[in-house]
Amino acid sequence: MSLNTLAKNNEKIVDSLFNQIEEVIVNNKNKMIYQINDTLVNTYFNIGKIIVENEQNGNIRAEYGKEILLKLSKKLTSKYGSGYSRTGLQNMRLFYSKYKKCQPVAGKLTWSHYCYLIYIEDDVERGFYEQECINSKWSKRELKRQIDSSLFQRLLLSEGNTNKKKVYELSKHGQTITTPNDILKEPYVFEFLGIKEEKPMLESNLEENLINHLSSFLMELGKGFMYVGNQMRITLDNNTHYYVDLVFYNKILRSYVLIDLKMTDMKPEYVGQMNMYINYYNKEIRDEFDNETIGIILCKGKKEVTMEYALGGLSNRLFASTYTYYIPNKDELINEVEKVLKETSNE
Repeated sequence: MSLNTLAKNNEKIVDSLFNQIEEVIVNNKNKMIYQINDTLVNTYFNIGKIIVENEQNGNIRAEYGKEILLKLSKKLTSKYGSGYSRTGLQNMRLFYSKYKKCQPVAGKLTWSHYCYLIYIEDDVERGFYEQECINSKWSKRELKRQIDSSLFQRLLLSEGNTNKKKVYELSKHGQTITTPNDILKEPYVFEFLGIKEEKPMLESNLEENLINHLSSFLMELGKGFMYVGNQMRITLDNNTHYYVDLVFYNKILRSYVLIDLKMTDMKPEYVGQMNMYINYYNKEIRDEFDNETIGIILCKGKKEVTMEYALGGLSNRLFASTYTYYIPNKDELINEVEKVLKETSNE
């Protein structure tokens, strides 16, 4: 065997060994990360338990609580390093208080996730965000954005007739998508564009901005959305052209989703136009394995009576929703949800 052939054989053996060993390293590294995270979360949970139980037993009096935690923090940090600041200890205390009736989800969420979740007062709402983190594999940054933009309340308001059953389902299972209604939000939040609410803008400018921030826009649209294109042409009678602002495909619903952007409040004529787009896509574009096309008109506002007459009797795959350029006031959304729940419970 020549030296050249021997060298090549040795190189193949090295490559084979490398690939096998790399697989072991990567698999075990991931396991180690999960194990370290689980250990960290469990450690902080038990530290919080010790603090809370000592408070309840009267060992830590309320008026001295902050001072004791500060001294404890300095002592722990001196011996074990960072991670034990007074704020950190307060988070651990709150972590145990929120989760003492149900153990934290092992291997699913990091301590950074829990540091956001523990500040959600409502157990049902916290349950929703926790489940969505697991289902959608949100990073801590994505979780913060969804909490700040009140995703829970916006999903509840999306149909205008939320009920207690829907609240329960969201808290236990997160957002499940089985019908077109499930992908809707009210309102859609485009704060990632950095546009001032009072700034005048053309539809074409808004469309361009959304495409330039496509990853953030897809995140706001939600699960299963894939971008197809913008200003997608529809030609009727050989010489009449129309253009759909934005076209997506939702792989969960197996449907095209057409979005029309409007800079004004909802108008009845917008519905006729979108209905035409839907009919065209159903007949000319969708394949035999696709479900019927969904249309969403995004406008600045919508009045109840206008909506009733504009959408009444039409396909349940044509919707209108609003959008905003800033994070909505959470208290207002919560009040709106409570109002709708109260109305439905009285029916």
